[in-house]
Amino acid sequence: MRKLEERIFKVLMIISSLVIMSVLLYILWIIIRKGLPSLTWDMVSKVPSGGFYLGKEGGILNAIVGSLYLIFGSVLISTLISLPVALYINFLISKKSRFSSIVRFSFDILFGIPSIVYGAFGFMVMIYLGIQASLLGGIIAVSLLIIPIMVRSIDEVAVYVPKDLIEAPLSLGATKFETLKVVVRQILPGITTAILLAVGRGIGDAATVLFTAGYTDSINLSPAQPAATLPLAIFFQLSSPIEEVQNRAYAAALILTIIILVISFSTRYFGNKLSKSKV
Repeated sequence: MRKLEERIFKVLMIISSLVIMSVLLYILWIIIRKGLPSLTWDMVSKVPSGGFYLGKEGGILNAIVGSLYLIFGSVLISTLISLPVALYINFLISKKSRFSSIVRFSFDILFGIPSIVYGAFGFMVMIYLGIQASLLGGIIAVSLLIIPIMVRSIDEVAVYVPKDLIEAPLSLGATKFETLKVVVRQILPGITTAILLAVGRGIGDAATVLFTAGYTDSINLSPAQPAATLPLAIFFQLSSPIEEVQNRAYAAALILTIIILVISFSTRYFGNKLSKSKV
């Protein structure tokens, strides 16, 4: 009976894995089939010209640059906030304390809040402070979106760090800060995974930046000016009734997918390099 149950669950796991892989491959196939023919050098090297969303010439360089600035700024802010929080509730106070449980529960709730709510909240704050839609507003809104993801992801890894790894450096006279450096090196693969999850969620989200980052056809490097993003560029092009413009949207989606893959592989590569190096 036990062997039968084991076989049934094994078959179900294999089927589930195949279904997930099939869906992923199908999505990639649709994006490549429809987007690759429209992916030209002009798409990645030029900003939209007049009538770009009506089928005329131009590209989405403004959205590519805006998305990269947005995600790097958001991940930097989120890491600076999430890592200390995760370390504090795991190593500076008891992992099972009431305060740690409240913090984890709070971030679980924040994790489940829809991204449009973060966008609306950021928009309300910007109106109250008299701030216009800008790159900085988008960075802050996306940071709020991905901080719960990073905190809980790092926390899930940090919770399994052996107690001996913390007590050994302290017994040798190391300070708490020096001990935390050892711990961070130990959980670096988990931090890398948290960053990858944050990048995937943040760079592909349109609802958060719709009201906070705004949109512009030019490349603005100033944090106080609106910035274009790839999700909104895709949305605007898919909304067009012109087939050529819709195909450009798939090309933009392909570019976004490539950017996510490049950032993911690069982060994982350097994360593995650092985790293998000496403390």
